[in-house]
Amino acid sequence: MSERKINVAIVGLGFGAEFIPIYLKHPDANMFAICQRTRSKLDEIGDAFAIERRYTSYEELLADPDIDAVHINTPIPDHAPQAIAALRAGKHVACTVPMATSLDEARRIVELCEQTGLTYMMMETVVYSREFLFVKEMYERGALGKLQFLRASHQQEMAGWPGYWEGLPPMHYATHCVGPVLALAKAEAEYVSCFGSGRIDEALIPKYGSPFAIESCHLKFRDSDLSAEVTRSLFNTARQYRESFDVYGSARSFEWTQIEHEDPVIHTGETPERVKVTDFAHLLPEEIRDFTTKGVYDSDENQHLSFVQGSGHGGSHPHLAHEFLRALVEERAAFPNAALSANWTCVGILAHESAMQGGKLLKLPDFTWS
Repeated sequence: MSERKINVAIVGLGFGAEFIPIYLKHPDANMFAICQRTRSKLDEIGDAFAIERRYTSYEELLADPDIDAVHINTPIPDHAPQAIAALRAGKHVACTVPMATSLDEARRIVELCEQTGLTYMMMETVVYSREFLFVKEMYERGALGKLQFLRASHQQEMAGWPGYWEGLPPMHYATHCVGPVLALAKAEAEYVSCFGSGRIDEALIPKYGSPFAIESCHLKFRDSDLSAEVTRSLFNTARQYRESFDVYGSARSFEWTQIEHEDPVIHTGETPERVKVTDFAHLLPEEIRDFTTKGVYDSDENQHLSFVQGSGHGGSHPHLAHEFLRALVEERAAFPNAALSANWTCVGILAHESAMQGGKLLKLPDFTWS
């Protein structure tokens, strides 16, 4: 693809609306089209941002030859089918997490990317958060020493969210804790073992057949001496929102805060010290740097719930859009690409299967390895 601007279409205008002003201001993008089933909401957003090309039909959007790429922000069950349809229509794909809800869906996306040469990027927020970029910088300059172990957790109360969330297996939405531990080590998961613990309300269980309040998974890194532990909860577990990771190195270790909005801790040997995490807007084009510290809307009442609960996803949104666009302009793989996105997603899918089988060790499929 040449240096011309990329015509981007956003599909789903709840959380997806957060990205509209980023694409509007990004020097590599045309915020070209939007798609939403509800006409009133479609026109409300389209009018607010002066976007002329609007679709209530996803199929009609994919038939538009002027659209280069779609950014999918729809409910979880729609992610893989819509990504597959877009790739078959010749569109590049950015998609919010998770990539898929089954191994077969993830495999089909990876195979389509291999067959078509098109780009797929799972828009995993944590690996572009300021906290992750802070620790990544420390690690790459040698300040942590040798990595010894990693741990991450994502605990969130999903009561009141759309109905498809009710009773969702915790590990089916695990990429926010799987992504950072693998990304920091530049590794892939080889196999997993997971245990379920506790029990959710009986009324929540039948939809997915998943009884567990918490699922906790150990994952072994491929071609590495490292392993990690990740923990997820969605219902009936008392905890402030927590989307965290801890990194233990031979020289220094990083531990996430216990309470949101406190400062994290760096341990140098046995000496702890609270540290301020700096922003990483300098890595971005000047036009979109402000979006690391603010969202689309002016008040919490209007912001999408995921943005409010997640503290703005650590300023990751402009970094995600920038990585996707630059990958297209530079004709290179995005990070994470399709295979790595599948690896992170399939860890969660297999972890739940392992928990349902009492912790059975399960291997990641070959298509998730580069």
